[in-house]
Amino acid sequence: ARTAAQGKMSVDGVKNIVAVASGKGGVGKSTVTANLALALVAEGAKIGVLDADIYGPSQPQMLGIPHEKPTADEKNRIFPLKTHGVQVMSMGFLVDEDSPVIWRGPMVMKALVQFLGETLWQDLDYLLLDLPPGTGDAQLTIVQQVSLSGAVIVTTPQDIALLDARKGLQMFRKTEVPILGIVENMSY
Repeated sequence: ARTAAQGKMSVDGVKNIVAVASGKGGVGKSTVTANLALALVAEGAKIGVLDADIYGPSQPQMLGIPHEKPTADEKNRIFPLKTHGVQVMSMGFLVDEDSPVIWRGPMVMKALVQFLGETLWQDLDYLLLDLPPGTGDAQLTIVQQVSLSGAVIVTTPQDIALLDARKGLQMFRKTEVPILGIVENMSY
């Protein structure tokens, strides 16, 4: 990792970092992230996915590698796992899938920054961050400390989901992260 011009962290081996966020859980954000990653690979891009949902990591299951374990180099930097042409890192690879992660906020923030900076991403055009739902500490840490190229907001058509999606939209606007699009999932 290195510090970008605006004082935010950029990540070695990564050209663009895109956050995929939602105002609330259960709207299909992780599914959209996985599908977006696979679609970008099909277009010829080099893609990575960081499952930043520390408490509910789902990318190992989504991308079909739930029982894999990453390896590390001599400096304890982690090699991302690879599947379907996507480089993947997730807390789900490091903990038992039946065990909850019981961490306080500062530990989560440290883990997120460590996953970003100590994973050996290899020549990625885009690193997709599958953020936890909401607009709390973990999300704010990412938008304030990481040099994001943009964000994608995922919602469903229900009024409450749309209301929460607007909160997420405002969080990115206030931190000057460009909104690349809003996906209304489960509309039909």
